[in-house]
Amino acid sequence: MQMECKNPATIAADLANSVCVKKVKSSVFNLTVLGILAGAFIGFGAWLATVVGHDMGASLGLGMTKFMMGAVFSVGLMLVVIAGAELFTGNNLIVLSVLEKKASFGGLMRNWSIVYVANLIGSVLLALIIFYGGLWKTGGNAVGNFAMGIANGKVDLAFWPAFFRAIGCNWLVCLAVWMALSSRDTVGKVFAIFFPIMAFVASGFEHSIANMFFIPMGLLLKTVGLAGVEASSNLNMYGFLVKNEIPVTLGNIVGGAFFVATLYWSVYIRKQKEIA
Repeated sequence: MQMECKNPATIAADLANSVCVKKVKSSVFNLTVLGILAGAFIGFGAWLATVVGHDMGASLGLGMTKFMMGAVFSVGLMLVVIAGAELFTGNNLIVLSVLEKKASFGGLMRNWSIVYVANLIGSVLLALIIFYGGLWKTGGNAVGNFAMGIANGKVDLAFWPAFFRAIGCNWLVCLAVWMALSSRDTVGKVFAIFFPIMAFVASGFEHSIANMFFIPMGLLLKTVGLAGVEASSNLNMYGFLVKNEIPVTLGNIVGGAFFVATLYWSVYIRKQKEIA
């Protein structure tokens, strides 16, 4: 009788010996196209969270607002995992293949570099589509004001808070991918993804690719001079790429590559070899 889900040891072996090896060997074209799609998919979740959360606080309070924003944001990773795309944060799991010597460090960096840039392109592309579509004007610019507030909060973060929040984020994101791989059906994958992603957003953690949507959206809104929220002095390209993306990307790598990929490899693959 087939188990309803794969056990952790099987997931680790599948990732190290098959799934992540294929990602490293993918062509530049495939990684670029699928990376652009992943950036847009995460952007869809980010924008949906913005729309849903913009007017909830006054009636439902901060906690429930964060919960609902996290709940709807999860659609982004569902699209990545189920529809198929290449996401930098999820690809931190490729470290499993490197540790198992099934992929080289150079191959890992090639994948991360191409996918990271492609994710940026996809995220900014969706921000442009939404901005020029005028969706930020919803509710008398209320959605735009909320989006500006989100962007301000991210660029105003100091290095270490951004770094540590990013660790928690990708720890949960990679666990969501890990658990989705355990499921043998689509419904199981949806539930496996939903709870960790809801948890990371509701907790206030930082995701480098989501921020590639949130902050450019704020930069675009800055150009129209919204009356409701004044743009932060840090809301510029330096604030985006240096103050936020650098610490958040580094933290995401620690959260995914170490706390998930490395620790699970040490338990489910390395230790198993020692026992054998």
